Amino acid sequence: MQKGLILFDGYCNFCSRSVNFILDQDKAGYFQFTSLQSDAGQAFLKSHGLKLDDFDSFVVYDSGKVYTHSSAALQIAHRLRGAWKALYVFKIVPRPIRDFFYALFAKNRYRLFGKREQCRVPTAEERSRFI
Repeated sequence: MQKGLILFDGYCNFCSRSVNFILDQDKAGYFQFTSLQSDAGQAFLKSHGLKLDDFDSFVVYDSGKVYTHSSAALQIAHRLRGAWKALYVFKIVPRPIRDFFYALFAKNRYRLFGKREQCRVPTAEERSRFI
């Protein structure tokens, strides 16, 4: 089975909680994870021509395509089971509008949820899901 990859801001408390949520919801283990700041994350960003110092967005690699900002969040929802799939309906909202609200939230996430001193470290049970 092909795996999807989620790159996240390892210092962001909200992002780390989101990773925990996805781990809980993704029982099939479809997604793997790495922080944007990690060597693997930086190599991925560089190889796909993405900014190496812009951590205001999840990046999702799924089925050979790269998704950022609101499209990344919607792609994650699309792959989750249950009612979370229904969020994918917001794909009909034009991307500039979705991304405006995504960016507004992203710019305030540290103020709202705090910031870690070091990147999130996976537990022993989670290690197989992290690159």
